[in-house]
Amino acid sequence: MERDGRTDRGPRRRLGRRLPPDAPGLAAAPKPVPPSAWMFPGPSGTDDDGVVGVGADLSPATLVDAYRRGIFPWPHPDVPLPWFSPDPRGVIELDGLHISRSLRRTLRRSGWSTTVDVAFDEVVAGCAGGRGDAGTWITATMSGAYSRLHTLGWAHSLEVWDGERLVGGIYGVQLGGVFTGESMFHREPDASKAALVDLAARLRSAGGRLLDVQLTTGHLRSLGAIDMPRSRFLEILAGARDLDVRLATGERPVDRHV
Repeated sequence: MERDGRTDRGPRRRLGRRLPPDAPGLAAAPKPVPPSAWMFPGPSGTDDDGVVGVGADLSPATLVDAYRRGIFPWPHPDVPLPWFSPDPRGVIELDGLHISRSLRRTLRRSGWSTTVDVAFDEVVAGCAGGRGDAGTWITATMSGAYSRLHTLGWAHSLEVWDGERLVGGIYGVQLGGVFTGESMFHREPDASKAALVDLAARLRSAGGRLLDVQLTTGHLRSLGAIDMPRSRFLEILAGARDLDVRLATGERPVDRHV
């Protein structure tokens, strides 16, 4: 998962927010995709950076096949699209999430609420924006690819709201009981942390097994992320990727976590 991105607050605006028609129901079940036209090599062939190969495309079939194998795309400038399977793998075990005292205070006092799959494209845009000179790997092509996955039920977003204002969120790809977080953002302090806490709680309640953050950072380690041997991660993924695990979508207050 990319490091959390701070985006400009800007003016308050309404996003036409509406809960899904079946709220407070469950996220849509993923729709079948055809076999991938590409063959990914096994993880034993990765280089020191965890790259398993370059090229291919970002079609739903390719992406779903890659994530089922524990592989994800991460664009880099001026090179063909690289695909990664890092060792070790950054993960958050669902019973190992750490909520600091200051974060508990924010959750208790903020008045925020969360939803799932209400504003997927806005969350992706929030993650892509506000990164200054560092730029972003979330290009228009990447955004479109994950939007298509979302339409098919494979990618999901979790939104953090201050009333009608979107103040943070996270999006990623879900394979059964494993949710792979791709990126998160905040427009208020701690809003992305609140998103991660809420996502872990919803995933655990739905019967999920693991929150995959791909690579650990100091920010993620402060929330309980650990380095897991790739072999163990792939073992868990293989046992969980075909489970029927569907996130609750309804609006919920963040203060329920404290």
